[in-house]
Amino acid sequence: MSSVATPLLQQTHELRQAIRRQAHTGVTSGLVQGAMQGNVVILPADWANEFLLFCQKNPVACPLIGVSEIGHFRMPELGHDIDMRHDIPEYYVYRNGEKVESRADIEDLWQDDMVAFVLGCSFSFEHALSQAGLTPRNVEQGVNVSMFETNIATVPAGRFFGNTVVTMRPYVAKDAIRAIQITTRFPKAHGAPLHFGSPKEIGIDDLQNPDYGDAVTVKDGEVPVFWACGVTPQVAIRNAKPPICITHAPGKMLVTDLLDTDLSVM
Repeated sequence: MSSVATPLLQQTHELRQAIRRQAHTGVTSGLVQGAMQGNVVILPADWANEFLLFCQKNPVACPLIGVSEIGHFRMPELGHDIDMRHDIPEYYVYRNGEKVESRADIEDLWQDDMVAFVLGCSFSFEHALSQAGLTPRNVEQGVNVSMFETNIATVPAGRFFGNTVVTMRPYVAKDAIRAIQITTRFPKAHGAPLHFGSPKEIGIDDLQNPDYGDAVTVKDGEVPVFWACGVTPQVAIRNAKPPICITHAPGKMLVTDLLDTDLSVM
């Protein structure tokens, strides 16, 4: 373990412990910069293969970084003492495709046949953007990133289908070009943007009215830049209607012990 990694591992462990104690219940954007964050989907095993195929067919929106063994709530390949039942600030519970509740832990909902999927998250490239002097507006303003459902269809797999969800970060044109160059190096964190410029071209009517997360300031002369988002599976889950599915609440991720540079292509 390198001397650089050791303090970061201490921070990720402390943050997960705070989440487990419910001392931190907010968004994770900007926290423990340098650590890889992940979106979470938990499904019964008899739905897992179809969802795995959905991820494989849509690797930009659903880049897999971890899959648990059936019934296992530990994911040691992603971090020390990770407990998928407790280590996310807020969980959404879906039954037959409908979100029925949000909760701080899912210990009493965990089943012996459940499989946990962790997907790469754009929060993981925000550190690289900030290091380049391109701190995302949501980090500057201390709010959740803006997320929108688009008219960009995913590739269906079995019962899973739906349109892509995107995150939005505004930049002036020259900074948008640099942001595209930087994020292209992070394919497991959604990589390059799907779109920039006119929101209406991808079915977004109002940047100040996101479907998930918070609105951020878009200044005169700035261009909205849209990256694929790991909330995309929540649209597919609504359509597939599994008897039970558990996800993270948008913006409230699993913070792993992996480095965000593990997601990069140099």
